[in-house]
Formats: sequence, C-alpha cells, structure tokens
Amino acid sequence: MLTLENTRVEMEGFALAADLTLAPRGITAVIGPSGAGKSTLLNLIAGFTPPTRGRLLWDGAEITAAPPAERPVAMIFQDNNLFPHLSAADNAALALTHRRPNANDRARVAAALARVGLAGLEGRKPGQISGGQQSRVALARVLLQRKPLILLDEPFAALGPALRADMLGAVREVAAEIGAGVLMVTHDARDAERADQVITVIDGRATPPRPAAELFADPPPELAAYLGDHG
Repeated sequence: MLTLENTRVEMEGFALAADLTLAPRGITAVIGPSGAGKSTLLNLIAGFTPPTRGRLLWDGAEITAAPPAERPVAMIFQDNNLFPHLSAADNAALALTHRRPNANDRARVAAALARVGLAGLEGRKPGQISGGQQSRVALARVLLQRKPLILLDEPFAALGPALRADMLGAVREVAAEIGAGVLMVTHDARDAERADQVITVIDGRATPPRPAAELFADPPPELAAYLGDHG
C-alpha cells in the first residue's frame, strides 16, 4: 500500500499537494486539466521528482529518499520508452538485466511477449511494429519487472478508442497476474470510468481516490467543469 503523507512539490512557480493512500490492487485513474500536475504526481511516486515536504511510504516503510530503481514501481511512459535500435525482445529484456541475456532470460522474455500477444515478433524493432504493439512491448517489460505498482503516464493516448480499451484490458490482466496495483494518468473520462478508483488533480491538489462510479455520478464542481469542457 502506497501512502503520500502531507507531500508537496514546488518548482518554478508550480505546486502540487497530495495527502492520500492508494489501494494495493485494482486500477486508479488520475484525471484533471493539462498542467495540473498529473505527471508530476507519477514522477513523485516513481522517484524522479523529490518532494519539497512530506513522506512517501510503502507498506509503512519510508521510501521518500529511495532512488527510482529501488522503488516498488514500474512505469510506462507516453512514448513507451523503447530504444529504436533494439528489437522487441531486447527492449523487454532491459527489465531483467544490464548484461547480455542468457538462455533463461531469453526464454522469460519470449514468454512475456507471447503473454501480451507478440509471439513471433521478438526480432522486430519499434519502427517495424504498430503503436499498439509497441505499447505491448512496454507492457511485457512491466510483466518481467513484477513490481507491485504500475504507473502509466498516458501511454495509450495516441491509440484509437477501441485499441486503447483493449490495452487497458491487457494492463488489468497483467496487473492481476502479478498482483500489482495500477495508477494511470489519462485525459479521457471514458478511461477513468473504466477504472476502479479515481484521483482528481485540480488547482494544485491531488485528492484521495474515490470509487469511479461514485465520483462520476456526482462529480465536484471543478471536475464537472473539466468534464464539460472535454465531453
């Protein structure tokens, strides 16, 4: 379970406050206007942005000063963070080791790629596969990392509605398989409605998560105004 205890980030005239606890399972969407701090919230949790004040705790143990590699999180970025000169298999294998993959590593990578529907495409480079398939390579890497919290920074924003829904389904399946929770930044209310819980980031504050159905049935005025502008 992740806890942000009275945390605040301040940088270049921007501030974001968060005091919340995230459930260890299920999908939690993060929604709000552009520039409100959604990606900052993920970067704070991932360890890329340090808090100005407050603490981050994982299962009661403080991780505020822990470097990104030592945190219990795996992250998929908007561009999927794939290296264009590496094959799908080599990109996925980065989750396992920084040395040359051995036979066992290659078998695990092949199994992970097959699990996300990419069997037979192990040798393809990112430029030789579709955007949806690139996202699946990033998802295979998350599957191999087996971290208890998956952070998604709008990695499926460029995909069409049907493919985006398909990828969210794949994320849910992978998260359930490894027993992980998911925190997903999105601008799309339809994506947020498919989540179990929702955090809103508005006016410099990230709210504690609320059940998605409850929140969208009776959104606060600020969220209703945002949704109205994007409906």
